[in-house]
Amino acid sequence: MTTVAPDSDVRRHELAEFLRSRRERITPEQVGLVRGRRRRTPGLRREEVAQLSAVGVTWYTWLEQAREIQVSPQVLDALARALLLDASERTHLFALAGSLDPAPHTPCPSVTPALRAMLDQLGPIPACVQNSRYDILAHNAAYGRLLCDLDAVAPEDRNCLWLAFTNAEWRASMADVAEVNRTIVAKFRAAMAEHLAEPAWKALLARLEAESAEFRELWARHEVLGLGAKTKYIRNAHVGLLHLEHTNLWLGPASGARLVAMVPVDEESRAGLERLAGLELPARRVREQQQPPAHRAPAAV
Repeated sequence: MTTVAPDSDVRRHELAEFLRSRRERITPEQVGLVRGRRRRTPGLRREEVAQLSAVGVTWYTWLEQAREIQVSPQVLDALARALLLDASERTHLFALAGSLDPAPHTPCPSVTPALRAMLDQLGPIPACVQNSRYDILAHNAAYGRLLCDLDAVAPEDRNCLWLAFTNAEWRASMADVAEVNRTIVAKFRAAMAEHLAEPAWKALLARLEAESAEFRELWARHEVLGLGAKTKYIRNAHVGLLHLEHTNLWLGPASGARLVAMVPVDEESRAGLERLAGLELPARRVREQQQPPAHRAPAAV
């Protein structure tokens, strides 16, 4: 006879595995710690997470061992901050622990004030910060007017995949929209292999499949592609055709957040970006999204 584990046991083990996976993806340097010469653990050690969260090492070890212990919302909040969880990951953490989040609108720790200042200083080069799910976490003015009026897009829709298949202005800016969309779907499938059980990834996938027949056709091909620099032709609505190199600068492990810059390939494109930066456009909305969108379920689309 097969015995089915209680829901609480399943959630404790899911919580343990989730914490371990988040701990292993963070480098010591990201949280201000010295790596040292004898480090064998990928990412942070358990004692380092305990130290950063101000909890006992034994207690945190029990948590990763899925022991039956009580976890307060305050401790979960401290763990979320120590592990640099984005909004979707934070929501997932509290759901697994069966606890209410005391601060559900906590800013995404990946986008620091210094990083926002860097984005602005990069102008007129368009730049943004994305996570591996293609959520746009923050962007400068140049990026905000490059592909569409991004400041007019609802925060929950500021996702490159979603815009690529649903936003007419974004799609019109791509000189070869069919090839660009095929590529981004292949990259998304490759990235999702490490996040198959995560609700935000599953919600985004379901939302795209419900909304776009084009996405469903591309997803069914099972193509995969890694990230890398690539030149693109973008047909900007204000200054015309631009030839830009899409380049990534990782802010941590390659599966985490990255700074994306669109660097001009030639002088004509450089001049075009400078003209774009100098245009007097209507007043902009707040362009920095402090936390990534928790993608809506398909029923809400």
